[in-house]
Amino acid sequence: MPIRVVHIGTGNVGRLALAGLIEDPRFELVGVCVSTKEKIGKDAGELAGLDVTTGIRATDEPAEMLALRPDCAVYCAMGDTRLLEALEDCRRILAAGVDIVGSAPGLLQYPWKVLPDKFFATIEAAAREGDASIFITGIDPGFANDLIPLAFAGTCRDIEQVRCSEIADYATYDGATVMFDVMGFGKPLDEVPMLLQPGVLGMAWGTTIRQLEAGLGITVDEITESYEREPAPESFDIAAGHVPEGSVAALRFEIRGMVKGRPVIVIEHTTRLRGDLRPDWPQPAQPGGSYRVEIVGEPSYTVDICPTSRHGDHNHAAIVAAAGRIVNAIPAVVGAPAGIRTALDLPLIAGNVVAE
Repeated sequence: MPIRVVHIGTGNVGRLALAGLIEDPRFELVGVCVSTKEKIGKDAGELAGLDVTTGIRATDEPAEMLALRPDCAVYCAMGDTRLLEALEDCRRILAAGVDIVGSAPGLLQYPWKVLPDKFFATIEAAAREGDASIFITGIDPGFANDLIPLAFAGTCRDIEQVRCSEIADYATYDGATVMFDVMGFGKPLDEVPMLLQPGVLGMAWGTTIRQLEAGLGITVDEITESYEREPAPESFDIAAGHVPEGSVAALRFEIRGMVKGRPVIVIEHTTRLRGDLRPDWPQPAQPGGSYRVEIVGEPSYTVDICPTSRHGDHNHAAIVAAAGRIVNAIPAVVGAPAGIRTALDLPLIAGNVVAE
């Protein structure tokens, strides 16, 4: 019997996850919730960019989703700029006895020792009350820096450092809120955006640091962070909007899990809006962008992950991957014990093979 699913949020990740739900026979889509007025009343197939009519019309009323009594909710609403609201959304869904798999709020990927207990204790209580589970994932933070490094670490006799990197050109990433408001691209260098406020990098990717800490069985003493930025040599346009001359056009940051004064777990991002900026910074393994896992130990590894897509570039492929991880995890999460679930306690999740 197909798993009854409702879908919440149809942005970059949500739209692709919705397409996956519609096309996958393991699931029965029973409802769609949106936050944009122009999307209300549209068919789920149209919102997913598919040439199909599902008969499921979008609403902006979350309560209507719970009234449908689904088995699971795919939650892809914005979490970066509305953390408290997203947490409350998840609390209500779990308390109603509905499992959640989604992309937000990202801090629930592994909140222990990252968020103050008061922020996620209500989530855990609601999960117990509703006998429901929640799994938040993606690609980074997500499988590129929790599942993959731990899989290779499991072959090492000893480990000195695990470094996970995203190296990407974001010029084609069409997400103005994330690009400009959160990351600060196109802004003056003397303006500090949300992501670079003191402690935010360590919190956002602290979920990965703490999850790898738990998976590796070590104790991280502190999490440190640093960043550097590069201005645009002249004005130019990207998919998300305009980048004025002298504004931020490249960003590199590190979050380090320190063990006895040594960086044992490192998360690194190198993000450009043009490929010619800062050639001295790390370069991707394929044109446009890639992910990299480096393990220094015995043996040592360098693993380059190069997502590609039949329907778009590296940025599109990465979003497809995040959506795929979400959709494919639904059966495991529905069958999991109540509570916040992570990549450490879910079984190996495989994709859905399409028979021709």
